[in-house]
Formats: sequence, C-alpha cells, structure tokens
Amino acid sequence: METEKKRQYKNIFEEIGIDKEKIESRLEQIRQTFFYDEKERLYYPAGDDMAYIVDTGNMDVRTEGMSYGMMLCVQLNMKEEFDRLWKWAKTFMWMSEGYNEGYFAWSCALDGSKNADGPAPDGEEFFAMALFFASHRWGDSEGIFDYSNEAKTLLSACLHKGQNGRKGSPMWNLENHQILFVVGADFTDPSYHLPHFYELFALWAEEEDRTFWKQAAEESRKYLAKACHPVTGFCAEYAEFDGSPMSRPLPWSKERHDWFYSDSYRTVANIALDYEWFGIDCGQKDALDRIQEFLAEDGRKGTYHIYETDGRIAGGSALHPVAVTAATAQASLASDNAYTKEWVERFWNLELRTGERRYYDNCLYFFAFLALSGNYRIW
Repeated sequence: METEKKRQYKNIFEEIGIDKEKIESRLEQIRQTFFYDEKERLYYPAGDDMAYIVDTGNMDVRTEGMSYGMMLCVQLNMKEEFDRLWKWAKTFMWMSEGYNEGYFAWSCALDGSKNADGPAPDGEEFFAMALFFASHRWGDSEGIFDYSNEAKTLLSACLHKGQNGRKGSPMWNLENHQILFVVGADFTDPSYHLPHFYELFALWAEEEDRTFWKQAAEESRKYLAKACHPVTGFCAEYAEFDGSPMSRPLPWSKERHDWFYSDSYRTVANIALDYEWFGIDCGQKDALDRIQEFLAEDGRKGTYHIYETDGRIAGGSALHPVAVTAATAQASLASDNAYTKEWVERFWNLELRTGERRYYDNCLYFFAFLALSGNYRIW
C-alpha cells in the first residue's frame, strides 16, 4: 500500500541498543505464546474455520478481545487466524435484528451464545480498522470476507442508526463527535478515543461520513488533552464530555469508574500510537511525559496502585500491573524525557503475564511490543 511504503516506524528497542535479531526472536515467542501455547494462549480454534479469544478473567468472549485479536493478526500477516476470528464474530456476536441490529453483542459464552444484547463501541471501531487493514494487506474476497465493505457497513451503522426509519442509536455523539461508552449514554470512555483510527476512517469510510471522521480525530485529540490530569497524566476510566471524571451512579454497576484504573491504561498507549502514526499534537502528548515521571518510582518498586486521577492512592494494588508497564513504556514512542529509556528497558525485561488474569495484560503487552518494535503499522 502506498501509504505504508512512505512511512517509517521507530524501533525503540533498537534505539536503546537491543539487537534486531533478539527483538524478532522475542516477538515470535510472544506470538507463539499468545496464539498457540497450550497452557497460556488466548486464541482457541473452534471447528474447522473459526476461533475465538478468551477473556480468561471472566471466561467469556468479548468484542474487545476478538477485535484486538484480529488487529494482531493483520499486523503479523496471519490471514487464516484473522478469518477464523472474524467468522466466529460474525456468526455468534453479530446482531441481525432488533434495536442493535448491525452491531455486535459485546459478550458471548464460549459456546457462542450471547451474554448480552448490547454492543461496546471500542469493539466496533477495532473491528472496522482491522478489516480495512486486512483489505489493503490481503485484498477483498466474497461475503463476510469482503473486508472493506464489511468495515464501511459497520461504520455507517455506527453513525446512522436511528436515522431514516432505522432502529437503534449511533455509537458517536453526532454533535460533539465523541464516541459513547455505550449506545444511548451521555458520557464517554477516554480509552475509546482513537484519533489515529478516525484519520484513516476519514480516508476509507463511506464518502458521506469522511468529514465527520476527520472532525472526530481532531476533537478526540483535544478531548484527551482535557481528560488527562495536568500533573499526573492520568485519566479516568469513564469521563464526561468535558473530560472530567464521570462519578455519577450507573444503573448497571455500583463500582467506581472515575479513577485511573484498568480501562485508563489503554489511553496512554493510544495517545502514543496516534502521535507515532500522525505526529499531531493538540496538547494530549504532554500526558505521556507526566505519566512516565509520576509512575517512575512505583515502576521501580514493581507495585502499582489504584489511583485517583490526581495521583492519590485510592485503593490497593492494580489488577493489571503488566498492562500498566506495557502502556507506560509505549508512551516512549512519543516521549523524550529522563524516564523513556528506563520504561522501555523495564518493559523489555518483563515477561507476559501467566494465570487467569493474563488476558487484558497480555493484549496490551502484545500491542506495546508491536508498537515499540516498529511493527504496529498502517496497512
């Protein structure tokens, strides 16, 4: 693809002196563990032509994990595994009727039965991006493997449901261009904001929607600058449209989501990858320097906490410590401070997580390794 040929991707591991062969060997080790290791894998073939990614902490299949798996596959040129995951998602997760027709049920049991009848927007945006990349890397085929058409159709639903007699609600607030936490919500999740994806949707989505996606990219960068704390760089898991932590009670959960916790870690990685791909700073990039500095001492101790966005300790140990290190190291794609090398070295010396909570940590670990080795690319 022409866009890809013109781009240069930084290999931060090489820049700090790690041998290229060691980097490639480590990447292959990660790939084998994630997809094929009998004890520690997250990828499971199902039948002759399908597969799923398991959330080992909850023992279900989520659109988050399925779309992440597809993105990993297209980055690693694993077409068979990509097609298997996509067919499972379309067979079991896609909703063909009802209010959420055209979206994917966010959670399914391992046998494919739906645990929910609603979608999670981060899954849809990752599905669409992975499908566009698959189209450009491998070419379109027929049916559900007409990747670019599937991506366009999905993104059209994300913006146009509820219009022209169509049932349902869009996944974006059409006035402020912000992605919603769930359809119908009046708040967002900073980690769902992917301006680097929207820049590409503005090139490849349906013609009528391209202006919206270009504006969404700009607004998301501005939003992330507001959502990240000016001292710590931390953002909340869920946030209001003005960037402030969302502390209102939720009808489906009594848990807090206004602190720097699991979802929040992805935001750091997303800001870094966006800057690596497009180099556009609307104030959001400063958060990367702040978070690397603020977490430096806890990183050295190897103990992370649940934090308020202003840095006060709000709870016990972080549930996903590997994810914290991985995402904070990925910030080095766009940071240049006294801590960047330290974070990359810390991540290089960190192993994949094992055990029942390995799913989320190892997804973020894999993405961070791809990004820091120059292998998370636009296709």
